Amino acid sequence: MRKIIGLVSVLLVVCIGFSVIGCSRRGGASGSGREITLVSNKIEIDEALKGYAAVYERQTGVRVTIRSFGGETPYAPNIAAMFNSGTEPELFVIEGKAGYEDAKRSGRIADLSNEPWVRDTDVAYVDPADGKIIGFPVAIEGWGLGYNKELLARTGVDPNTLTSVSAIRAAFERIDAQKDQLGLDAVVSMVAGPGMTWVTGLHGVNAYLTLGLPYNDSTRLIDMMLNGQVDNPRLTRFAEYYNLLFRYANRNTLLTGGYDQQLGDYAIGRTVFIHQGNWVDPTFKDLGITFEMGYVPHAYLNETTDGIFVGAPSWYLVNARASAEGIEEAKKFLIAMASTPEGHDYMVNKAGMVPAFKSVTLSPEGQFSRAVQEWSSQGKIYAWQQNEMPDGFGMNTLGPVFHQMASGQIDPQGFVRLFTNAVSEIR
Repeated sequence: MRKIIGLVSVLLVVCIGFSVIGCSRRGGASGSGREITLVSNKIEIDEALKGYAAVYERQTGVRVTIRSFGGETPYAPNIAAMFNSGTEPELFVIEGKAGYEDAKRSGRIADLSNEPWVRDTDVAYVDPADGKIIGFPVAIEGWGLGYNKELLARTGVDPNTLTSVSAIRAAFERIDAQKDQLGLDAVVSMVAGPGMTWVTGLHGVNAYLTLGLPYNDSTRLIDMMLNGQVDNPRLTRFAEYYNLLFRYANRNTLLTGGYDQQLGDYAIGRTVFIHQGNWVDPTFKDLGITFEMGYVPHAYLNETTDGIFVGAPSWYLVNARASAEGIEEAKKFLIAMASTPEGHDYMVNKAGMVPAFKSVTLSPEGQFSRAVQEWSSQGKIYAWQQNEMPDGFGMNTLGPVFHQMASGQIDPQGFVRLFTNAVSEIR
């Protein structure tokens, strides 16, 4: 089980020294003959990452070749194909347990415990086998129930009160009664159809796994799941809440809409809420959205749960099967990214990410990213555990169960039954 170090804390100024010394010869095309390759799983930041690689090459003479997969060219099969062909990039990405286990099994994990950036982050990836630091966090991401501040204010609902399921239910009912007056199609922009099961089967399931639990002590439910068990009362409340989201969503978007349609409904003011994370900020920037946004909790419990889900969604690993020179250059590249003004500028201003390093004093431009940073700085966060599920279990097995409830084929009790049966088969 992945363990996350510490708690995401308020951004503080921490000084990390940056040193680029020594050289290696790998016959690359750069002027110095030094070259490494980084394989990314975020196609959205490909341009920004390549821009930073160019800056780094000008500073150090080391060429960093970026290869990005995502969208219609999924990362996992492509990185597997590279490895199978004998290509060993110096840096590649894992997203959780499945990626860790593959990298461990194939001997592609280098020890990063002594790297200077380790003390500057709370979300490095720790090898559960020996406690060594092995993963450099790409960024921090977060999600809650996003809302349009202007529209919500017009309904007379105070977002600060939406910290329990009874408050959310009452707010949905109130807003639904004002749909015509506000020009709304639905209360919440939600998707549960084919191709969007990552929204429900991954992020949605994480709400079941960690809501209301202490950040550093939140493995009880994922441990139960991996042992084929569920917390039935909690799962029932969770199912009832997602059924509530489905009931107050635009049915067409809910059952057949894709990513663009979900974001579009919210972007043009046809819904007050949206079930998405801060990774949507670049798209909203491109759409020219100017209205203010924020997050409230997915508070499906009766008790108050005042927090959103925040974690590192992916980590860069240094490939232990690369050359010794390549490993050292890869480590230096990560040091630079974490500790230099150019690295900070890339992460925040160019890639629009919430940085995982406390020494970064820049604030992201995107409104949801700023909201994630604010919730994190207050310590009002719950962990990410969805990537600890078996590979494909969330999207391929649990995702369709959400779709059945969204389409009315099953009720919350049926959802609990199918979810429980699926989990029982894990072992």
